[in-house]
Amino acid sequence: MKGTKVLIRGGGDLASAVALRLVNSGFRVMIAELEKPLCVRRTVSFSEAIFSEIVVVEGITGVRIDLREIPEWLKQSDPEQIGVVSDPGLRSLKMIRPEIFVDGTLEKRNDGITRDLAPITIALGPGFEAGVDVDAVIETQRGHHLGRIYYQGMAIPDTGVPGIIEDYGIERVIYARVDGVLSGRKSIGDPVEKGESIAEIETAEGEIAEVPAAISGLLRGLIPNGTVRRGLKIGDIDPRKDQEFIHTVSDKGRTVSGGVLEAILYLKNNRQERKEMKR
Repeated sequence: MKGTKVLIRGGGDLASAVALRLVNSGFRVMIAELEKPLCVRRTVSFSEAIFSEIVVVEGITGVRIDLREIPEWLKQSDPEQIGVVSDPGLRSLKMIRPEIFVDGTLEKRNDGITRDLAPITIALGPGFEAGVDVDAVIETQRGHHLGRIYYQGMAIPDTGVPGIIEDYGIERVIYARVDGVLSGRKSIGDPVEKGESIAEIETAEGEIAEVPAAISGLLRGLIPNGTVRRGLKIGDIDPRKDQEFIHTVSDKGRTVSGGVLEAILYLKNNRQERKEMKR
């Protein structure tokens, strides 16, 4: 298992939780991201390396690399580092030739992922059919089935309702109310009070729309400054006011990543058994 190459599409907080667990389990992990990621929980997302070149999440380092650098980087770099490449078209697949491919974009739809991308293919959340689009799907909906592995069928359809934290659901998530250019007024980890502005959005007409906090707590996530569209998730407030929760992987991330690791082991073992039976 040690050194087995994994390519994860997406570097948000859930995909990064998967990357962490796999690196800590001996896998060689790389992440393919957008040119300008829109991750909210940036303190625990390896996608942040696209902007800052280097990011550390729970002791594991993610490093931004260029597509052309991949072959040499795989030979020379620390096997516990995660390479993060801007590669929305997945051109890196042919260069890495991973044994395992994980779609961690959480787009809730399949935009072209197929089982032939790698010997083992796994997707997080709804939009993919296990046994057809990918080999396994991991449940991401909070509740009794969180982290469940589907080898046939699909995950629970997206409800559009955020998970509950201390009785707060939709109130803790912040969405853009207008199209425009976002500028943050608060930083991730800052305390915020209900009604306080955490950012502003300037519209094409030059008008300024304030982005108020619906609850009090700590700002757990905020996307980078830049262009946003109405309805886009741009922030997240944690009512528990514990700084540790800002800088560590969530319970959801740990559960989902455990499902990914189990699915990999199951699929690898089953294929090995089938090969031995043919001998």
